[in-house]
Amino acid sequence: MKAEPATPRTPATSSFLLLTAVIALFEGYDLSVYGTTVPSLLATPSWGLSKGEAGDIGSLTALGMLIGAAVAGATGRRLGPRRLLLGGLSLFSLCMIASGAAAGPGSFAASRFLAGVGLGVVLPTLTAVVAEMSPAGRRSRAIGAVMAASCLGSLSAPLLGAWLLPDVSFRVLYFVGAGALVTVVPWAALRLPDSPLHLLRTGRPEEAVRVAERFGLPEPRLPANAPKDRLLGLAPLFARGLALTTVLLWLTAFCGLLLTFAFGTWLPTIMQTGGFSTSSALTLTCLSWIGASAGLVPGGVLADRLGPRRVVAGAFLAGAGGLLVISLSPARWLLYPSLMVCGLGLLGVQAFVNAFVVERMPSELRASAMGWALSAGRLGAIVGPSLGGRILASGLDLKWSFYIFAAIGALGALAAVCVPRGDGRPRTRRRVPPAVALPAVRPS
Repeated sequence: MKAEPATPRTPATSSFLLLTAVIALFEGYDLSVYGTTVPSLLATPSWGLSKGEAGDIGSLTALGMLIGAAVAGATGRRLGPRRLLLGGLSLFSLCMIASGAAAGPGSFAASRFLAGVGLGVVLPTLTAVVAEMSPAGRRSRAIGAVMAASCLGSLSAPLLGAWLLPDVSFRVLYFVGAGALVTVVPWAALRLPDSPLHLLRTGRPEEAVRVAERFGLPEPRLPANAPKDRLLGLAPLFARGLALTTVLLWLTAFCGLLLTFAFGTWLPTIMQTGGFSTSSALTLTCLSWIGASAGLVPGGVLADRLGPRRVVAGAFLAGAGGLLVISLSPARWLLYPSLMVCGLGLLGVQAFVNAFVVERMPSELRASAMGWALSAGRLGAIVGPSLGGRILASGLDLKWSFYIFAAIGALGALAAVCVPRGDGRPRTRRRVPPAVALPAVRPS
């Protein structure tokens, strides 16, 4: 399939991408800051947290994200991406203040749950609006750039923790994340436009055309034959020829987000349990986020050339292999690259899973397919932190943490490989017309 020619980037597009990248930066920081502070939370005597309870708090954030994604899906057409992003960004920024000021585990858990709701609104909305507002031929690289900014934000939390903890209270890290409230929220309120499609849908065609022209986009048109959302969009996904694809994509997303949230929540604590200091454990955690950030762009190029299936399966297997190497307590020259490989395979794999869903589903079903695949993935995100906490609290050898999550990575790779090829449309056999005998031509 020939690549779509790239449309020249306009100044409005560049400004928009910078703004959305900064939003993603704070979103990534919020996702990573809890795992960074778990060792400090466990060491706070007045809180008396067990590892299992700390895992449950991590799962509460993921549960909030599931609810936030559902809210975004239910209200997105009416509110539009601009209001959703402003509301979600404001909510998780306020909750960062509440987390930093929490008096005990109860109020802290409540603030993390509500922060998850805000993140659940922002994450899918941000991806969708970047895709819609990017010119033809630049969508993939624009999404990749925004996701790289999210990974950079996730990297900044353990970097800051390695510098400050344990000498400074963990609360400071949450107050830093609340900086979005006084920086990005006012910027977005002034500069973030509504998408042309939403403007058209809400009866503002002239404004829709103006925004499209500023961003170098084609004239917006409402789809003439949009599929009916029977059973909240589920029915078309389980129609003949798509059911197996849908289930396997859900399983792939489940494994991807389970590993992302389990690894992101527990890696600093696992490293500390393995004998590293708090600062060293957080520095090692940074390596995994560096691996995720560095691997997204070349991984996206490979996915374009080889197809997302191979990249998804390869990333899962690479992450699983990295975990098995780490379980052997290798020398640092081998530990460091193994952590970077784990970062790509466990923290960055979901980006490739999303591309896989888009590639495998029919174009008219991609929105609902992506929403439901991410919902299934959020269930994995809920299970992951709790599972990690239970494993660590069980008294099993530390190696079992790596073995179990490596097995889940192998399961994700198997699910990706088993997804049927094609987009699930019924195939019609081409009828070849019968050969027609041509009249003989006599030489003149």
